[in-house]
Amino acid sequence: MTDAAKVEWTLSGFGDEINDDPAQQIAVLQALGANHIEVRSAWGTNIVDLDAQELSALKELLDAAGMGVSAIASPIGKVDVTLPVEHEVERLRRAANAAHVLGARYIRIFSFYYGEDVAVESIRDDVLERMRALAAVAEEKNVILLHENEKDIFGDTPDRVLDIIESVASRALKVAWDPANFVQVGVKPFEEAYAKLRPHLEYLQVKDARFADGVVVPAGEGDGDLLRTVGALKADGFVGFASLEPHLAGAHGLGGFSGPTAFGIAARAFAKVLNEAGVETK
Repeated sequence: MTDAAKVEWTLSGFGDEINDDPAQQIAVLQALGANHIEVRSAWGTNIVDLDAQELSALKELLDAAGMGVSAIASPIGKVDVTLPVEHEVERLRRAANAAHVLGARYIRIFSFYYGEDVAVESIRDDVLERMRALAAVAEEKNVILLHENEKDIFGDTPDRVLDIIESVASRALKVAWDPANFVQVGVKPFEEAYAKLRPHLEYLQVKDARFADGVVVPAGEGDGDLLRTVGALKADGFVGFASLEPHLAGAHGLGGFSGPTAFGIAARAFAKVLNEAGVETK
């Protein structure tokens, strides 16, 4: 049972926002007090495309540094919904293999892009078919999928995220909470999403943004309601991963970049939020 006087979350971060070299990723994260890493790419290659030798080399680096892996930050579901179901199922199998090699329990996924002239309601059945197929693989491979509320995918609003989770109804599909992405689609994260999604919220991605221009900013400096959310999670008894994904120097289709200096700014900003809410990290 959690000690009410001392709540600890496990700090992690997207290593490739620091540098392509995983050795540099590890060094910066550990200097900032994190002993876990979220792996999206290494040596400039996406996690689902690393071969067996590269995964083994990455595992050796992590083990030598005493670094755990909080999640595999896969690109699964960041494709058009018209692609065949098996396209992403096969990539998820590779992501699950990476998770097993690196000792990770979680795999981040998305719920599919669609054309600009396509009504979002019209793709619901196709999205659910694919999400059920992905959840079935996750159950088979004993991993947990974390759906991220990325902008411009089917599950970008709280209601559609909830629709996915409740319709698929799998023990292997949970919510990754990204407040900045909610802000960028005009949603007030705490007021409009927290109560709906808290029962399924498994993992916190630390990113903030402004309503005025959609620009990503350090935690607590935007409209993502980070302090209220952290406080509510603490009160709810959440004990899990908080993963820094700053995006402070730029973003692209498959991720973002910050560099070591901006990543440090992001880490210190989040530490300030945690301190005010009375949450420690380990």
